[in-house]
Amino acid sequence: MASPSFSSFLSLFFTLLSLLSAPSNAGSFGINYGRVANDLPPPSKVVELLKSQGLTRVKLYDTDATVLTALANSGISVVVALPNELLSAAAADQSFTDAWVQANISCYYPATLIEAIAVGNEVFVDPKNTTQFLVPAMKNVYASLVKQNIGSAIKVSSPIALSALQSSYPSSAGSFKSELIEPVIKPMLDFLRETASYMMANAYPFFAYAANADKISLDYALFKENPGVVDPGNGLTYYSLFDAEIDAVYAAMSALQYDDVTMVVTETGWPTKGDEDEVGASEDNAASYNGNLVRRVLTGSGTPLRPNDPLDVFIFALFNENQKPGPTSERNYGLFFPNEQKVYDIPLTIGELRDSGDSAPLLNVERSQVPVTGGGRVETASFHGQTWCVANEKAGEERLTAALDYACGEGGADCRPIQEGSTCYDPNTLEAHASYAFNSYYQRKSRGSGTCDFGGAAFVVTQPPRYGNCVFPTRY
Repeated sequence: MASPSFSSFLSLFFTLLSLLSAPSNAGSFGINYGRVANDLPPPSKVVELLKSQGLTRVKLYDTDATVLTALANSGISVVVALPNELLSAAAADQSFTDAWVQANISCYYPATLIEAIAVGNEVFVDPKNTTQFLVPAMKNVYASLVKQNIGSAIKVSSPIALSALQSSYPSSAGSFKSELIEPVIKPMLDFLRETASYMMANAYPFFAYAANADKISLDYALFKENPGVVDPGNGLTYYSLFDAEIDAVYAAMSALQYDDVTMVVTETGWPTKGDEDEVGASEDNAASYNGNLVRRVLTGSGTPLRPNDPLDVFIFALFNENQKPGPTSERNYGLFFPNEQKVYDIPLTIGELRDSGDSAPLLNVERSQVPVTGGGRVETASFHGQTWCVANEKAGEERLTAALDYACGEGGADCRPIQEGSTCYDPNTLEAHASYAFNSYYQRKSRGSGTCDFGGAAFVVTQPPRYGNCVFPTRY
């Protein structure tokens, strides 16, 4: 078994350093390395590119020996795949998965940091109808890993497409297709729960936008400033189509009582070119989507429905792939051209975000230890871990107003003190009134994680805010 080189220790050190410097509730992101092309650089050069860009996670669509060898001792974590065409054999006989694991996994691990195996990809839409083989194949692959004493180190899952959902709008109504639930969804979720693994999902807001450009705001699809969409089922406000899509999957799992299963977004991206009917495919939109996505993941919290679960995302894709079939967009998702030049320039690490001055949390991000601005003042004494919730004035008037209305309405905040003539009516400003309402809601919810969020309209402070003579309570 190969021993790690000194360079791999350096890579791991800097990876850990970058994680320590990132926000504690931030997620992580990697990149899909597809190779359906005849003009790509050799894997050894690709690994150099990944390292030069600070990319520490990569997802493959197979277990190519040249690629896995090149990734050895690089410090880069890898998700590999057992292709759909092998599902039938993997489901039928564990001796097949024993041999497959030995030849494709255990002989490379741990020099190559294989973190997970994607058993199949979007199997439910596979035209060869391989759905029936999925869960038996997953179980056999896992059993083979256990035989090699690496069952606890390498996760087993399978990426689903959002087409597995019968309903995805609003997010709270998310549900799986009824014909999939008993045969495959429940058994798969049982397996993920039993093995402490996670759901893999491929989510493409581009597809939803291109099909409904007359109904969906482009800003909403690209993580840009927008009024937000209130989910009538759960009262949460969504400021990105991406978050809404992910929460639709979470809601579908919750409807089946699998709230304890987490998720990794194994594919998402935006194309730089498309056919005439692929509305929104452009270099500017791709740069906006992926750039804002990176900032969303590295500086943010979870989704509105799962605020405590950091987002783990793999962008599609590393390169433009000139031999992919289908519409023009399929060949134009890459962040890099085959000559290793960037298709467009976006930050890819928390360090680059900070260097660009663009590391402020995006959208529904809960922040801490931030001073109150715009009319409020902060006392200087220490308050032994007590926290308060205040309005984020940068969220904009529409977002603050919507959040204030929710807090004082369905949220159940005590907003009597900010009514005209009451003790906290002055100063009569949106920020002051919203801060009081948000804090009331936050304290009533026992300062639970995620309860000072309001779709990015609020954040946590560690010293008591005061607007005029209004004192913010610490409990109700």
